[in-house]
Amino acid sequence: MSLADAQNPAPPLMPKPRQPRRFGGVRTIVALMLREMTTTNSRSAGGYLWAILEPVGGILLLTAIFSAAFRTPPLGVNFPIFYATGIVPFVLYGSISSKMANSLQFSRSLLAYPTVTFVDALVARLLVNLMTQIMVAYLIFSFILLIYDTRTILDLPLIIEAFAMATILAAGIGVMNCYLFSAFPLWQQLWAIANRPLFILSTLFFTFESVPQPYRDYLWYNPLIHVVGLSRSGFYPTYDADYVSRIYVYGLGFGLMLFGLLFLKRFHRDLIDR
Repeated sequence: MSLADAQNPAPPLMPKPRQPRRFGGVRTIVALMLREMTTTNSRSAGGYLWAILEPVGGILLLTAIFSAAFRTPPLGVNFPIFYATGIVPFVLYGSISSKMANSLQFSRSLLAYPTVTFVDALVARLLVNLMTQIMVAYLIFSFILLIYDTRTILDLPLIIEAFAMATILAAGIGVMNCYLFSAFPLWQQLWAIANRPLFILSTLFFTFESVPQPYRDYLWYNPLIHVVGLSRSGFYPTYDADYVSRIYVYGLGFGLMLFGLLFLKRFHRDLIDR
Protein backbone atom coordinates (compact mmCIF):
# COMPACT_ATOMS: atom_id res chain seq x y z
CA MET A 1 0.00 0.00 0.00
CA SER A 2 1.41 3.38 -0.92
CA LEU A 3 1.74 6.35 1.43
CA ALA A 4 -0.98 8.22 -0.50
CA ASP A 5 -3.39 5.29 -0.14
CA ALA A 6 -2.71 5.09 3.60
CA GLN A 7 -3.40 8.78 4.09
CA ASN A 8 -6.55 8.72 1.93
CA PRO A 9 -8.26 5.40 2.53
CA ALA A 10 -11.09 4.43 0.19
CA PRO A 11 -14.56 5.07 1.55
CA PRO A 12 -16.34 1.99 2.89
CA LEU A 13 -18.62 0.19 0.45
CA MET A 14 -22.23 1.17 0.99
CA PRO A 15 -24.95 -1.42 0.50
CA LYS A 16 -26.92 -0.96 -2.67
CA PRO A 17 -30.32 0.58 -2.09
CA ARG A 18 -33.17 -1.86 -2.35
CA GLN A 19 -34.86 -1.65 -5.71
CA PRO A 20 -38.48 -0.53 -5.48
CA ARG A 21 -41.05 -3.21 -6.12
CA ARG A 22 -42.49 -3.04 -9.58
CA PHE A 23 -46.15 -2.10 -9.94
CA GLY A 24 -48.25 -5.21 -9.51
CA GLY A 25 -45.65 -8.00 -9.30
CA VAL A 26 -46.44 -10.59 -11.95
CA ARG A 27 -45.74 -13.55 -9.68
CA THR A 28 -47.97 -12.16 -6.95
CA ILE A 29 -50.82 -11.56 -9.39
CA VAL A 30 -50.46 -15.06 -10.86
CA ALA A 31 -50.51 -16.57 -7.36
CA LEU A 32 -53.64 -14.60 -6.49
CA MET A 33 -55.25 -15.68 -9.76
CA LEU A 34 -54.56 -19.34 -8.98
CA ARG A 35 -56.01 -18.87 -5.51
CA GLU A 36 -59.09 -17.21 -7.03
CA MET A 37 -59.63 -20.08 -9.47
CA THR A 38 -59.20 -22.82 -6.87
CA THR A 39 -61.21 -21.28 -4.04
CA THR A 40 -64.02 -19.46 -5.84
CA ASN A 41 -64.82 -21.82 -8.69
CA SER A 42 -63.85 -25.29 -7.58
CA ARG A 43 -65.58 -25.04 -4.20
CA SER A 44 -68.75 -23.29 -5.30
CA ALA A 45 -71.84 -25.14 -6.47
CA GLY A 46 -71.26 -26.10 -10.07
CA GLY A 47 -67.92 -24.30 -10.31
CA TYR A 48 -67.27 -22.97 -13.79
CA LEU A 49 -70.45 -24.67 -15.00
CA TRP A 50 -72.51 -22.07 -13.16
CA ALA A 51 -70.77 -19.26 -15.07
CA ILE A 52 -72.20 -20.80 -18.25
CA LEU A 53 -75.60 -21.78 -16.89
CA GLU A 54 -76.43 -18.29 -15.59
CA PRO A 55 -76.51 -16.50 -18.98
CA VAL A 56 -77.82 -19.60 -20.76
CA GLY A 57 -80.72 -19.77 -18.32
CA GLY A 58 -81.60 -16.13 -18.96
CA ILE A 59 -81.44 -16.61 -22.72
CA LEU A 60 -83.65 -19.72 -22.62
CA LEU A 61 -86.16 -18.08 -20.30
CA LEU A 62 -86.56 -14.96 -22.42
CA THR A 63 -86.67 -17.03 -25.61
CA ALA A 64 -89.45 -19.26 -24.24
CA ILE A 65 -91.52 -16.32 -23.01
CA PHE A 66 -91.26 -13.95 -25.95
CA SER A 67 -91.23 -16.51 -28.76
CA ALA A 68 -94.63 -17.65 -27.52
CA ALA A 69 -95.99 -14.10 -27.75
CA PHE A 70 -94.19 -12.73 -30.82
CA ARG A 71 -93.23 -14.18 -34.18
CA THR A 72 -89.88 -12.39 -34.41
CA PRO A 73 -87.56 -10.62 -31.94
CA PRO A 74 -87.11 -6.82 -32.03
CA LEU A 75 -84.00 -7.35 -34.23
CA GLY A 76 -83.39 -10.07 -36.78
CA VAL A 77 -85.21 -13.39 -36.95
CA ASN A 78 -83.65 -15.41 -34.12
CA PHE A 79 -84.62 -14.99 -30.47
CA PRO A 80 -81.57 -16.67 -28.79
CA ILE A 81 -78.96 -14.55 -30.57
CA PHE A 82 -80.90 -11.35 -29.88
CA TYR A 83 -81.08 -12.03 -26.15
CA ALA A 84 -77.50 -13.32 -26.04
CA THR A 85 -76.18 -10.04 -27.47
CA GLY A 86 -77.61 -8.30 -24.41
CA ILE A 87 -77.36 -10.85 -21.62
CA VAL A 88 -73.76 -11.99 -22.22
CA PRO A 89 -72.12 -8.52 -21.89
CA PHE A 90 -74.52 -7.74 -19.03
CA VAL A 91 -73.40 -10.83 -17.10
CA LEU A 92 -69.75 -9.97 -17.83
CA TYR A 93 -70.27 -6.53 -16.32
CA GLY A 94 -72.05 -7.91 -13.26
CA SER A 95 -69.49 -10.62 -12.57
CA ILE A 96 -66.39 -8.43 -12.88
CA SER A 97 -67.80 -5.47 -10.96
CA SER A 98 -69.07 -7.58 -8.05
CA LYS A 99 -65.89 -9.67 -7.74
CA MET A 100 -63.61 -6.62 -7.86
CA ALA A 101 -65.77 -4.83 -5.30
CA ASN A 102 -65.06 -7.60 -2.79
CA SER A 103 -61.32 -7.80 -3.45
CA LEU A 104 -60.27 -6.42 -0.04
CA GLN A 105 -62.48 -8.84 1.86
CA PHE A 106 -61.45 -11.80 -0.30
CA SER A 107 -57.69 -11.18 0.06
CA ARG A 108 -57.67 -9.56 3.51
CA SER A 109 -55.38 -12.18 5.07
CA LEU A 110 -52.84 -11.96 2.23
CA LEU A 111 -52.77 -8.17 2.18
CA ALA A 112 -50.99 -8.26 5.54
CA TYR A 113 -47.84 -9.28 3.65
CA PRO A 114 -45.81 -6.33 2.28
CA THR A 115 -45.32 -8.06 -1.08
CA VAL A 116 -49.08 -8.18 -1.74
CA THR A 117 -50.85 -4.91 -2.54
CA PHE A 118 -54.49 -4.04 -3.02
CA VAL A 119 -53.70 -3.39 -6.70
CA ASP A 120 -52.51 -6.99 -7.04
CA ALA A 121 -55.79 -8.22 -5.57
CA LEU A 122 -57.84 -6.04 -7.92
CA VAL A 123 -55.89 -7.01 -11.04
CA ALA A 124 -56.01 -10.72 -10.20
CA ARG A 125 -59.79 -10.73 -9.78
CA LEU A 126 -60.22 -8.68 -12.94
CA LEU A 127 -58.14 -11.04 -15.07
CA VAL A 128 -59.65 -14.28 -13.73
CA ASN A 129 -63.23 -13.15 -14.19
CA LEU A 130 -62.55 -11.52 -17.56
CA MET A 131 -61.02 -14.73 -18.91
CA THR A 132 -63.94 -16.73 -17.52
CA GLN A 133 -66.55 -14.48 -19.10
CA ILE A 134 -64.76 -14.40 -22.46
CA MET A 135 -64.75 -18.20 -22.45
CA VAL A 136 -68.46 -18.22 -21.60
CA ALA A 137 -69.24 -15.71 -24.36
CA TYR A 138 -67.30 -17.74 -26.92
CA LEU A 139 -69.11 -20.95 -26.01
CA ILE A 140 -72.57 -19.40 -26.00
CA PHE A 141 -72.24 -17.47 -29.25
CA SER A 142 -70.54 -20.38 -31.00
CA PHE A 143 -73.30 -22.77 -29.97
CA ILE A 144 -76.08 -20.44 -31.10
CA LEU A 145 -74.41 -19.68 -34.43
CA LEU A 146 -73.83 -23.39 -35.10
CA ILE A 147 -77.34 -24.53 -34.17
CA TYR A 148 -79.48 -21.73 -35.62
CA ASP A 149 -79.66 -19.82 -38.84
CA THR A 150 -79.36 -16.44 -37.15
CA ARG A 151 -78.82 -14.45 -40.37
CA THR A 152 -76.36 -12.20 -38.58
CA ILE A 153 -73.05 -10.84 -39.85
CA LEU A 154 -70.39 -10.55 -37.20
CA ASP A 155 -68.34 -7.36 -36.94
CA LEU A 156 -65.56 -8.58 -34.64
CA PRO A 157 -63.98 -5.15 -33.94
CA LEU A 158 -67.34 -3.82 -32.73
CA ILE A 159 -68.02 -6.92 -30.64
CA ILE A 160 -64.56 -6.73 -29.05
CA GLU A 161 -65.05 -3.04 -28.35
CA ALA A 162 -68.41 -3.72 -26.70
CA PHE A 163 -66.81 -6.25 -24.37
CA ALA A 164 -63.91 -3.86 -23.71
CA MET A 165 -66.42 -1.13 -22.86
CA ALA A 166 -68.25 -3.47 -20.48
CA THR A 167 -64.93 -4.42 -18.85
CA ILE A 168 -63.79 -0.81 -18.31
CA LEU A 169 -67.17 0.12 -16.86
CA ALA A 170 -67.19 -2.93 -14.59
CA ALA A 171 -63.61 -2.29 -13.44
CA GLY A 172 -64.37 1.35 -12.63
CA ILE A 173 -67.48 0.53 -10.64
CA GLY A 174 -65.75 -2.44 -9.01
CA VAL A 175 -62.74 -0.41 -7.83
CA MET A 176 -64.93 2.38 -6.50
CA ASN A 177 -67.20 -0.07 -4.70
CA CYS A 178 -64.15 -1.88 -3.33
CA TYR A 179 -63.52 1.22 -1.25
CA LEU A 180 -67.17 2.02 -0.52
CA PHE A 181 -68.10 -1.54 0.53
CA SER A 182 -65.24 -1.59 3.06
CA ALA A 183 -65.66 1.97 4.32
CA PHE A 184 -69.47 1.96 4.47
CA PRO A 185 -70.86 -1.59 4.86
CA LEU A 186 -74.44 -0.36 4.42
CA TRP A 187 -73.58 0.74 0.88
CA GLN A 188 -73.17 -2.90 -0.19
CA GLN A 189 -76.81 -3.63 0.65
CA LEU A 190 -78.03 -0.41 -0.95
CA TRP A 191 -76.03 -1.13 -4.09
CA ALA A 192 -77.52 -4.62 -4.38
CA ILE A 193 -81.03 -3.16 -4.17
CA ALA A 194 -80.27 -0.42 -6.71
CA ASN A 195 -78.88 -2.98 -9.19
CA ARG A 196 -81.93 -5.23 -9.30
CA PRO A 197 -83.88 -3.16 -11.86
CA LEU A 198 -80.90 -3.11 -14.25
CA PHE A 199 -81.97 -6.40 -15.81
CA ILE A 200 -85.10 -4.62 -17.03
CA LEU A 201 -83.59 -1.18 -17.64
CA SER A 202 -80.61 -2.28 -19.74
CA THR A 203 -82.58 -3.16 -22.93
CA LEU A 204 -81.78 -6.86 -22.69
CA PHE A 205 -85.11 -7.93 -24.18
CA PHE A 206 -86.11 -4.83 -26.14
CA THR A 207 -84.37 -2.09 -28.10
CA PHE A 208 -83.55 1.39 -26.94
CA GLU A 209 -85.52 2.94 -29.80
CA SER A 210 -88.73 1.22 -28.69
CA VAL A 211 -88.78 3.16 -25.38
CA PRO A 212 -91.16 6.14 -25.61
CA GLN A 213 -90.12 9.67 -24.76
CA PRO A 214 -89.33 11.21 -22.34
CA TYR A 215 -88.26 7.92 -20.69
CA ARG A 216 -85.78 7.21 -23.46
CA ASP A 217 -83.80 10.31 -22.55
CA TYR A 218 -83.68 9.25 -18.90
CA LEU A 219 -82.69 5.71 -19.82
CA TRP A 220 -79.75 6.99 -21.86
CA TYR A 221 -77.81 7.70 -18.66
CA ASN A 222 -77.68 3.99 -17.86
CA PRO A 223 -74.20 3.13 -19.22
CA LEU A 224 -75.20 -0.47 -19.88
CA ILE A 225 -77.56 0.80 -22.58
CA HIS A 226 -74.52 1.83 -24.58
CA VAL A 227 -72.72 -1.48 -23.99
CA VAL A 228 -75.71 -3.53 -25.17
CA GLY A 229 -76.32 -1.22 -28.13
CA LEU A 230 -72.73 -1.52 -29.31
CA SER A 231 -72.82 -5.30 -28.83
CA ARG A 232 -75.92 -5.64 -31.00
CA SER A 233 -74.53 -3.40 -33.70
CA GLY A 234 -71.65 -5.91 -33.94
CA PHE A 235 -74.11 -8.67 -34.86
CA TYR A 236 -76.73 -6.76 -36.84
CA PRO A 237 -75.14 -4.66 -39.61
CA THR A 238 -78.43 -2.85 -40.28
CA TYR A 239 -78.79 -1.78 -36.65
CA ASP A 240 -77.60 1.80 -36.28
CA ALA A 241 -76.96 2.38 -32.57
CA ASP A 242 -76.28 6.08 -33.01
CA TYR A 243 -77.20 6.75 -29.39
CA VAL A 244 -74.08 4.96 -28.13
CA SER A 245 -71.59 7.34 -26.51
CA ARG A 246 -68.16 5.85 -26.08
CA ILE A 247 -66.90 8.99 -24.34
CA TYR A 248 -69.63 8.73 -21.71
CA VAL A 249 -68.99 5.08 -20.84
CA TYR A 250 -65.18 5.19 -20.98
CA GLY A 251 -65.13 8.48 -19.07
CA LEU A 252 -67.39 7.07 -16.37
CA GLY A 253 -65.39 3.86 -16.10
CA PHE A 254 -61.94 5.44 -15.99
CA GLY A 255 -63.13 8.28 -13.75
CA LEU A 256 -64.55 5.91 -11.13
CA MET A 257 -61.44 3.77 -11.38
CA LEU A 258 -59.17 6.76 -10.74
CA PHE A 259 -61.12 8.00 -7.72
CA GLY A 260 -61.44 4.47 -6.35
CA LEU A 261 -57.69 3.88 -6.58
CA LEU A 262 -56.96 7.21 -4.90
CA PHE A 263 -59.27 6.41 -2.00
CA LEU A 264 -57.88 2.89 -1.64
CA LYS A 265 -54.29 4.14 -1.70
CA ARG A 266 -55.09 6.55 1.12
CA PHE A 267 -57.30 4.35 3.30
CA HIS A 268 -56.77 0.67 2.40
CA ARG A 269 -54.60 -0.03 5.46
CA ASP A 270 -57.22 1.40 7.79
CA LEU A 271 -59.91 -0.65 6.05
CA ILE A 272 -57.90 -3.88 6.27
CA ASP A 273 -57.11 -3.37 9.97
CA ARG A 274 -60.76 -2.94 10.92
